[in-house]
Amino acid sequence: MALFNEENTVEQMVLDTLSSGVPESVVAEEFSRYADNLKGWRFVPVESLEREYSDVFVESMVRDALIRLNPEIKAQPDRADEVLYRLRAVPLSVQSEGLVRANEMFAEWLRGEKSMPFGEKGEHTQVKLIDFEELDNNDYVVTSQWVYPVKEGGRRFDIVLLVNGLPLVTGEAKTPVRPAVTWVDAASDIHNGYERSVPEMFVPNVFSFATEGKCFRYGSVRMPVDIWGPWYGNGAKADDGGVKEGNLASVQRTIAGILRPAIILDILQNFTLFATDKKHRRIKIICRYQQYEAANLMVARVVNGYPRKGLIWHFQGSGKSLLMVFAAQKLRMHDKLGNPTVIIVVDRIDLDTQITATFNAADIPNMVGASTRQELQSRLAADTRKIIITTIHKFAEADGCLNERSNIIVMVDEAHRTQEGDLGRKMREALPNAFLFGLTGTPINKRDRNTFWAFGADEDEQGYMSRYSFQESIRDKATLPLHFEAVNVKLHIDQDAIDEAYAQLTDEINDDDRDDLAKRAAKMAVLIKSPTRVNAICRHIVKHYQEKVEPNGFKAQIVTFDRECCVLYKKALDELIGPDASAIVMHTQGGKSDEYAEWKLTKDEEEKLLDRFRDSSDPLKFIIVTSKLLTGFDAPILQTMYLDKPMKDHSLLQAICRTNRVYPGKTHGLIVDYLGIFDDVAEALDFDEKAVQKVITNLDQLKKALPHSMTKCLSFFPDIDRTVGGYEGLIAAQDCLPNNETRDRFAAEFSVLSRLWEALSPDPSLRPYEIDYRWLAQVYESVKPPSGNGKLLWHALGAKTVELVHENVHLETVRDDLETLVMDAEVLEEFLNTREPGKKSKEIEIKLVARLRRHKDNPEFIALGERLEMLRERHEAGLLHSLDFLKELLTLAREVVQAEKQVDPIDEQSKAKAALTDLFAEVKNDNVPVVVERIVTDIDEIVRMVRFPGWQNTKAGEREVQKALRKVIYVKYQIKDQELFDKAFRYIRQYY
Repeated sequence: MALFNEENTVEQMVLDTLSSGVPESVVAEEFSRYADNLKGWRFVPVESLEREYSDVFVESMVRDALIRLNPEIKAQPDRADEVLYRLRAVPLSVQSEGLVRANEMFAEWLRGEKSMPFGEKGEHTQVKLIDFEELDNNDYVVTSQWVYPVKEGGRRFDIVLLVNGLPLVTGEAKTPVRPAVTWVDAASDIHNGYERSVPEMFVPNVFSFATEGKCFRYGSVRMPVDIWGPWYGNGAKADDGGVKEGNLASVQRTIAGILRPAIILDILQNFTLFATDKKHRRIKIICRYQQYEAANLMVARVVNGYPRKGLIWHFQGSGKSLLMVFAAQKLRMHDKLGNPTVIIVVDRIDLDTQITATFNAADIPNMVGASTRQELQSRLAADTRKIIITTIHKFAEADGCLNERSNIIVMVDEAHRTQEGDLGRKMREALPNAFLFGLTGTPINKRDRNTFWAFGADEDEQGYMSRYSFQESIRDKATLPLHFEAVNVKLHIDQDAIDEAYAQLTDEINDDDRDDLAKRAAKMAVLIKSPTRVNAICRHIVKHYQEKVEPNGFKAQIVTFDRECCVLYKKALDELIGPDASAIVMHTQGGKSDEYAEWKLTKDEEEKLLDRFRDSSDPLKFIIVTSKLLTGFDAPILQTMYLDKPMKDHSLLQAICRTNRVYPGKTHGLIVDYLGIFDDVAEALDFDEKAVQKVITNLDQLKKALPHSMTKCLSFFPDIDRTVGGYEGLIAAQDCLPNNETRDRFAAEFSVLSRLWEALSPDPSLRPYEIDYRWLAQVYESVKPPSGNGKLLWHALGAKTVELVHENVHLETVRDDLETLVMDAEVLEEFLNTREPGKKSKEIEIKLVARLRRHKDNPEFIALGERLEMLRERHEAGLLHSLDFLKELLTLAREVVQAEKQVDPIDEQSKAKAALTDLFAEVKNDNVPVVVERIVTDIDEIVRMVRFPGWQNTKAGEREVQKALRKVIYVKYQIKDQELFDKAFRYIRQYY
């Protein structure tokens, strides 16, 4: 019988697809633009490549390319060795510079930005490693099982793509026949394993990819695995059935798209940025496929000269700012455009900073701002050939034509808002021959003919040049789904008042008119600002935040009716949780006549405040706003918006999408609606696209889904008495999950249930299910693969689940006497003669898993965990009888104990402190001081002074340590809690 594994399925499919030429059946129409007659990859067995194992690149191929592509080197071939000397130095610098910086330095060489004194009189000339103009001049090689840095014990890479001998792409393949092994495991091998242990191999890297034959994802060096992206072809939509992941054929189509030499080199040259993040770390950014497609469509129109406009709708949060950076970068560098001018037009001053910050962080050269009308006019009149960032309002006083050149490209951000009066017409008069591209994050209502007229080309289907919908952004994990939670109707105000305010609301309203609007809707203002209502809402916000948001480490935004409300809410919150927890960000003039002058922030002060908000360790939890920070504000840590302001259409959709940014541990954005705005979603979000009206999921729908999901999980355990604890209960539950296939199906169902639980907790509707859910969570943890495989399916439990599992639980803990078990000959004899080897082996397996989990980040223990899984699989497949399985387990157990004895004692010491920190954080309540670290340090120091080797085995040793522990917990910190004391002592026994 033929067996399927990663080598003969996924890996071989990638190699065949790349090296044999892509079959017609694979290259769908969406790839036709790239399916040219360019030279493709040729497969070369790794042993045929001329390299030492310790070489990062194939030097003979690099030397050939240097001579082939550089006339100055061809004239004196020994100059190639001078370049190679420089190139070798960059991977060597990775230990001192860090991987991202070393990768950035090598990218400069790859892009031809480096020079050497090879000219006639010693002048510097460009050194070409790759020919970007004539791609056929490059040598493209694909190989497999590349080993680095030594033959035995080196790291083995499944797939490596070399351009002129330089490894630009690394791929990792996993088996397609087990649901729990996914692309996440492959990506983790690269990110957590190879990039850390052999970073030198990733210094020339453009990107890496991971696949298990169902999904394909790619990412750049040090990019967190959870934001690795998919790659789809042009025209593939999430909502029309055009994208179907889940099989080898879909992965093959993707590979035929992204892994073409032309695309890899385009990404290297035009779609790669190095930026500095908020924590002053260097990061590498590469394009997502929707940015690549849209930017190239723009460039193609400009190069062809027709059509001269285009409308781009990419959903809020999916990277429009970066799309503009990539497009501007490629347009400016394009050799056929004659040094063009690119103008980025934003519609508001506060958005100006976000776009500028994106460009600045990415170090884009030749970028200037036009902060006044005069500056904009003078730059255009002077024929400035740079990237100019300005606002639509700067065109307001433009007097006729400012520049007639045709190689001016204008990108208008938030295009649906630019038709304010004559501003759009004025811009067109000023730049009559410019290319105009409009970008929007919200769908455009078909009634808004102005936007389609201004930017939509007749050639484009439905008026859009590029469309990236809400469903697609969620499918690709570019953004998160949004949930909304309706609150007690008593906090709502009457519908007539809301209707009156809505009647006054239009998209055209500007900031200066907002307070006037409040006066016109006086009835509503009075109702909204009633002291009783304000206090009730603020109490609700604090309770809701402390129970549902803060435990997960997220933050919140409060959107109020007007500036006066900002102040009222701030004062109420200060009384409830103190002044450090919240801050107001709003428009103020700051003069003597301005009643809100005390809240004025300079640009610098506001940016520092927002950086504090983005910092998970900062006590600032709430930002209170009325009109600022509702567009263009990017803070992934923001999960919840408390909405108490009438809004609709674009304004509403833009505002609520502040919560949809991806952040570790965050599964959704949450809108808490105090006005009943979402009572009729269709009216609030009045767009033709039905999909957008489903943008919001009511938590009531999740409540209805919970019982069914719970029943599906419990159905795996028929006739199990869930009141039985200890070994017997756990083994009985595990016996219902006898093999990997069943365990993986259970994991998939529990994943659904746990997401529902995390979204709803601590809603009272969960109480009837708590005991069953806690039991399921413990079983789930007990059968997770000990090696850490299956990171997508076998996720880490959420904060609320962990809290529930630990809450008031008195588990009969398994005695961890593994060392005695594997060392004691009599015990071994007794086990080997037992009539129930299956039960005994299950006990050992549970103990082994517990021991391995303690060292889950140690490669040696990960390898031991993988061996345990292989043993389990052989036993389940009938290849090992129970007695042999038990013997193998005991052998493995010996190795685990031996490995633990070799663990670095300093490493163990830090683990001990970490364990105690977790313990105190877990049981912390009003009686426990907040200074957890201080308590832990005190315990750590006292115990280390009084303990001695083997103290756990003597009564005197136990007494001394207990006495020292009492001094800290009972005497110094006055915590009279026996359970806490017992748990602390158990931890100390384990770790010290």
